[in-house]
Amino acid sequence: MAKNVYSYDEIMAEHDYAQPHEVMGKLLHGGFDAEGNYISPRMLHRGPAVAQWASNLEARGGKLIDASQKLLKRDNYPNHAQQKFLLQHGLGKTLWDSLTLTGIIEGRGKVFSDVVGPDFQEFFVEDISELAVGHLNKGLHHAHGRDEGGMDNSDIGAHDEMWFVVRDLLFGKDAFAIPTAPEEIGRPEMGRLFPQISKTLEEFLLIYMNILMVEVRAEKMFSFCCELFRDPEMFTDRRDIAEQAAQMVERIRQDEAIHVGYLQAVLSEMRTLTFKTVDGGTISGSELLDPVWEGMVAYHSTTVYDTAREQTRASIVRQLEKLADSDQLIAEFDRLETPLAAAAE
Repeated sequence: MAKNVYSYDEIMAEHDYAQPHEVMGKLLHGGFDAEGNYISPRMLHRGPAVAQWASNLEARGGKLIDASQKLLKRDNYPNHAQQKFLLQHGLGKTLWDSLTLTGIIEGRGKVFSDVVGPDFQEFFVEDISELAVGHLNKGLHHAHGRDEGGMDNSDIGAHDEMWFVVRDLLFGKDAFAIPTAPEEIGRPEMGRLFPQISKTLEEFLLIYMNILMVEVRAEKMFSFCCELFRDPEMFTDRRDIAEQAAQMVERIRQDEAIHVGYLQAVLSEMRTLTFKTVDGGTISGSELLDPVWEGMVAYHSTTVYDTAREQTRASIVRQLEKLADSDQLIAEFDRLETPLAAAAE
C-alpha cells in the first residue's frame, strides 16, 4: 500500500552518503553514492512522497498544472550568442553579476525554512492529511528553505554557496565588485486578489505561485549556464574548470527539481479542493486559483524579462562604450538578440 502520510523527520531525512560534497575546499550539502552519483539533500523520503502525491492526484482524475519552460515567452538576456560575444571581448562582469545575484537571492530563500503556515485544513472542506498540501508545515517549507540557504549554525553550504563556487571557478573570487541585489523578485503588491478567502491564506497562495514561477525561470537559467560553460569556444584555457562549473549547476538543477515538484503538486491539489470562503460559503479551487495563476505566469514570463532586459542592456552598453569601435560593438551585440517571436516558440 502506498505511503501518503509522512512526519517532519521523514521529510527532512537524508540518504547515507558514501562521499561528502566538497568543491574548492568548501563543504556543500548533498553527497555522492558509492558509484559517484550526486544525491540531493533531504531526499530519502521527500522525493518519493512528492511523486506519490502527484500520482495520486492524477489517479483521482486531477491534472498537474504546467510548470515547464513552455510558460516562458522570452529568451535569456543576454542570450548565449550575446554572452559569448561579451566574454570574447573580455567583458565578464554581466555573467559575474548574474551568478552572484543568483547566489544572493538563493540565500534569501532560507527564510522559508522558518515559515510556519496556518492550519491549512481549516480552509478546505476535504481532508488534506494525505496530500502534499497537508505536509507544507510538516517539512516541505523547512526543507525548501534549507536547500536554498543552508542549516542554522552549520558550515555546510547550500545553493547560495554553490552559485558562488560556480562563479569563483570561472572567474576567481574577487574578479568584480559585488552587485546590489533587488529588494524583491516577486510580483508587486496588487491589492486583494482572493477576497473570497482569508488574507492569511491568500498570502501563502501568492507565495507558492510566485516561487513556482521563479523556479520555472531558474530552469531556463540552468540550461543557459550549462550550454555556455560547455561551449568549446568558451573558457578555452580552463575547459576542465568550466566543465566542473557546469556539473555544479547540474547539481543545483537536480536539487531544485523537488521544489518545482512539490509546489506543482500543492497548487494542482488545491485546484481540485473546495475552499471555505469568509462569508461561510465555498468555492472550487480551480475557479478561485486559475485566473490569478494565469496573471502570475504572464508577469514572470514577460514583464520580469522585459524589465531586467532594459536594466541589463544599459549596463552592457556602458561596458562596451569603454572599448574601441564601441558603436559597432553595440550594434553587433544588439543584432545577436533573440527576436521575440523566436523566443516565444
